[in-house]
Parts: sequence; C-alpha cells; structure tokens
Amino acid sequence: MADLTGFLAPKTPSGASAIVPDMPWYYSGTLLTAEYRTDPANVAALLPEGLELADDDPGAVALIWADWQSCSASGAELLDPQRSQYLETFAVVRVKHEGVTYSRCVAIWVTKDFAIARGWFQGYPKKLGSMAVTRVMNVGRAAPRLEPGAKLGASLAAYDHRLASLVVTLREPSDTNGFVNGHAMLHSRWMPSITPGAGNSLDQLITMGGVDAEIGATWVGDFELELHDSPWDELASILPVQEKIAAYYREVGVTFNGGKLVADRSNPTV
Repeated sequence: MADLTGFLAPKTPSGASAIVPDMPWYYSGTLLTAEYRTDPANVAALLPEGLELADDDPGAVALIWADWQSCSASGAELLDPQRSQYLETFAVVRVKHEGVTYSRCVAIWVTKDFAIARGWFQGYPKKLGSMAVTRVMNVGRAAPRLEPGAKLGASLAAYDHRLASLVVTLREPSDTNGFVNGHAMLHSRWMPSITPGAGNSLDQLITMGGVDAEIGATWVGDFELELHDSPWDELASILPVQEKIAAYYREVGVTFNGGKLVADRSNPTV
C-alpha cells in the first residue's frame, strides 16, 4: 500500500488534497488596525491559567482587518487565487508569561477554510466569518489614496450578524503600526480528548512570529468603531471600547516557518 502524505488532512498518496501545504508560508497584504483600551479585567477574563496581564497598558486591544494573499514555497496558489486570497479580522491583546511580554490573539474570523486549518495549527482561535475592507488604489475615483483625510471602512459579520463596523480617517505617515500587535505571539494549541470529561489530548503553549518582514507604506489616523454581539459570537461584551488610541494602515510582507514549544500539558493517553 502507498504511504499517505499531506501536511494536514486529508492525506492521500500524492498529498495534493491536503488543506494546507508544507511550511514555509508567505504572506503579502495590508493591515487596517484600530487600537483602543478596555478595562484590563476584560482582558484578564480571556487569559488561561499561567498567563498574566502585561505590565504596561494592560487593557490595550488591537482590532485588525487583514487583506492577505498567501502561498507556499512553490507559489502555485498565486495562479489559483481562490487558494491564496482571503480576509480576516482579529482581536489582539498583550500578555505576560514568565516575565516576557507577548501578543495574543483572543478572537479571529476568516473567510477561507485553509486559513482556518492553518490558524488552528498555529493556535489562532479561528472561526468562519464575512468581512470587507476598503482597498487603497492609486488610480481613479473609486478608491482612496494614501493621503491626509483619506477614509477607509471595514466590516465584520458572522452567521449573517454584524459584529463590527470601522471607519478610519488617515492623518499622516507613521513610523509605527501601533504597539499591541508588536510582540511575538503566545498561543494555545489544544484538542479535547475523544473521551468525554477526560481533559485535553493536546494542550500546548507555543510562541511564534514572522520572519523576513518587509514593511511598506504605514499611516496613522483617527477612527470610529462600533462593536456588537450576536447569539453565536461575542465581541462587544468581551472587549468593549473604553478609550480610543489610534488607527493605522500598513502594507506588509512576512514569512511563517514554525514556532517554539513553551509548555506542554498534553495527555495523549486519553
């Protein structure tokens, strides 16, 4: 019998059906970020045992809309754009573990199945959603350009319920894209045991980050943000806006090629 191959399921003799190809994975895209403060108690309520609030500005949150094009080393996905293009919206906070400050994604919605599978492998709590973000273009009148006063909008919905609406007004070029999403990520990879009540078969704390980052145009501005809950998703109730900080637009390219295990509480016997 032939060996079955594939980085993630489904495995086949050729491996061509795998939902995610082998690493490394390359990303090019834009980020539209709204940074704000919530009550630090809201952030603390989302942290598992062993993680603490960041010492500095512990209630800071970044809500980010990303418009991505991604591919594996072969670049084959770029010639079949349904396999390379997707959007995601994610909420990031900062945490401390053993004296080190990390960024941590606590909620995220994406538009494609391969992005969900890749995210679960990385420890992102990804769910399927629907989102849109205004694209910057440098020709015509149907898109904003990178200039003072330019306005960009973004929306997020899941199961046909609106969860977030954002309007950003760009002010000027910026040296930074904010500070909340500026650390290595600290994520939890877990899978409940197939035996009810037996705990987790997989229970890992991992850290990771991109390499070979290439930064393009970056602007700072002001924003208006509305958050909502639905019967199936929580956003407004878990991370309500208490104070606005700033909004950012950034062009970015980055490579992901793995992470590091920080702690392992897995019990593969259950």
